[in-house]
Amino acid sequence: MRVHKLTIAAMALAAGLSLTACQNDDDGTDRGAAPPAASAASSTGGSGSTGSDQQGGTDADGKSPAGTGGGDGTTATGGSGENGKAAKCRTDELEITAIDATVGGDDRGTVAVDLKNGGGRDCSLAGHAGVDLKTDSGTLSAERTGEPAPSVVLKDGERITFGITYPINDSGGSGVRITGLVVTPPDETKSVTLDWPGGATLPVTDGSGTPVQVGPLGGAGQGG
Repeated sequence: MRVHKLTIAAMALAAGLSLTACQNDDDGTDRGAAPPAASAASSTGGSGSTGSDQQGGTDADGKSPAGTGGGDGTTATGGSGENGKAAKCRTDELEITAIDATVGGDDRGTVAVDLKNGGGRDCSLAGHAGVDLKTDSGTLSAERTGEPAPSVVLKDGERITFGITYPINDSGGSGVRITGLVVTPPDETKSVTLDWPGGATLPVTDGSGTPVQVGPLGGAGQGG
């Protein structure tokens, strides 16, 4: 009976050890396989998807704004060139001279007035110059011919001319004696007084209007 009991006890012990070994093997397999699988999923999802998209987006976004910025810079520079307009010519910057430009046989005399930019910078002129003749009977203001007046930019050293026309005194009388020429550049208030280079006198008129006319910038012939 003792031998039989020992045999049963030995068998029970062997069965217990076998069950314990199986349980340890199952736990080891589950714990060992699960972490690598989780690690692989995390690694693939992090760098393969998100990382690649972010890198591609950075490259594309990095290049596009740079190109746009360059375009904006060019436009801004052009805008600055377009806004840098020449200031108007001041009387003190202009060298103003006048010569007789009458062509033989004409029934009206012509004086050409020259405006030369001597201010050391570009400047602009627009409209008609003011012209007054000093006479022994008072001041006589010239009328505009009605021709369009251009807007011009004079570089330093450049010049432009306009014409003054007046009736020639062929009446045989003394007429109205001219003593000086007063020129006011366009859009200015300061005038320059010059010697009158044309005919010495004007025919006497009935006083209904001035017989003297001033043409636009850029013309020095009859009526401008």
